[in-house]
Amino acid sequence: MALKTFNHGIHPSYHKELTSGKGIEKAALPKKVIIPLQQHIGAQCKPLVKKGDAVTEGQKIGEISASFVTAPVHSSISGKVKDIEKLPYPGGGKVLSVIIEGDGTTKEWGNGSIGLELESLTAEALRNIIKEAGIVGMGGAAFPTHVKISPPKEKKIDAFILNGCECEPYLTSDHRLMVEEPEKVFWGMKALMKAVGVENGFIGIEENKPDAIEALEKVVSGSGGSGIKIVALETKYPQGAEKMLIKAVVNRKVPVGKLPMDVGVVVNNVGTAFAVYEAMKYNKPLIERVVTVSGNGIQEPKNLLVRIGTSFEDVLNQCGGITKDGEREVLNGGPMMGISQTILDVPVVKGTSGITVIAGAEIKPNTYQPCIRCASCVEVCPVNLMPYKIGDLGRLYRLDEFKTWGGLVCIECGCCSYTCPSKRPLLQWIRVGKVKVREREKV
Repeated sequence: MALKTFNHGIHPSYHKELTSGKGIEKAALPKKVIIPLQQHIGAQCKPLVKKGDAVTEGQKIGEISASFVTAPVHSSISGKVKDIEKLPYPGGGKVLSVIIEGDGTTKEWGNGSIGLELESLTAEALRNIIKEAGIVGMGGAAFPTHVKISPPKEKKIDAFILNGCECEPYLTSDHRLMVEEPEKVFWGMKALMKAVGVENGFIGIEENKPDAIEALEKVVSGSGGSGIKIVALETKYPQGAEKMLIKAVVNRKVPVGKLPMDVGVVVNNVGTAFAVYEAMKYNKPLIERVVTVSGNGIQEPKNLLVRIGTSFEDVLNQCGGITKDGEREVLNGGPMMGISQTILDVPVVKGTSGITVIAGAEIKPNTYQPCIRCASCVEVCPVNLMPYKIGDLGRLYRLDEFKTWGGLVCIECGCCSYTCPSKRPLLQWIRVGKVKVREREKV
């Protein structure tokens, strides 16, 4: 039987073998962290501490109560607040951040757990715990999880999908979580399903992760009628994009301008489910995450459990550092959707699923040729746009036309740039168009 999938997309070189077999290692405790007060989609938090304050690991240091779409941030180490200022952010620009110098002490979250059980918690209580823990979508989008699992009453949700695809090349952090902690991932998924109020759940995993499929199948089969099914999917990029995943798993199409909840579905990431487990069982906020450090430009690729706020430079040094030969590029994320970094003194944030170092021939040349109207980008676009057109409109700041041609619908997967024979940076131009539209409309 053919594996489930979506229309269009591409098959890039995945390079998962660099880290897919490497277990998660605990990174060294950082001596200093930079905690941005906005690591999520939504309103920026206000600092709850000031320069000179002593803070403890897990303490809430940023929050805003005036907005529903936001998520609090917590200190990932114990120490003293050195300063609060705007600093470079791995997603681009500068964000108000709390700088904390550590005192070397650490907390054991697994000991003396509060051990909350799902049966004793209401959906509202679950959502409040998730909100207080500052949990966001950890696949990269960083949308506040408590908002996603709080659909309006008129939106009838009948399916929950846990995203275990991890289709981005090089990245294997979700893969390793599914292999090493399947029970915790499964428990977190059940908590999310109860918060949403659905009984039908699906775990979508690409076929190139047979060990993850096997690990979760054992847990699901031993759960005794949990209403959760494992769905093996074709290995194809961007299989893990929300709308593509919904089409592949439950065969529903999310209309343009609509959200998954409009077709009765809620989607969450594997890393998010794991964070929910830790919040419920250990009262642990989101202060660390698994980060894949990979690429042909890193000495020793690894999967590291890293404290939020640790600098990219610190993380890379724990992997032997960057290779010294030739040109190289450091990305926040993977090579398809990742954002290139100009400095390494930027922090790991909640949405940092990986740090990829590309070197030599793997780097795409910065020169490009005129569009030859081959329509390769159109053929692979998973949301049926005309990237060659909207890319040019974004590049030229023709914003009304950019919107008319669907520029804001783009999911920024990068399939167009990858397949363009003229090496045109279509994704980057589309991103420019989006930024300019938002600046004009102050969205």
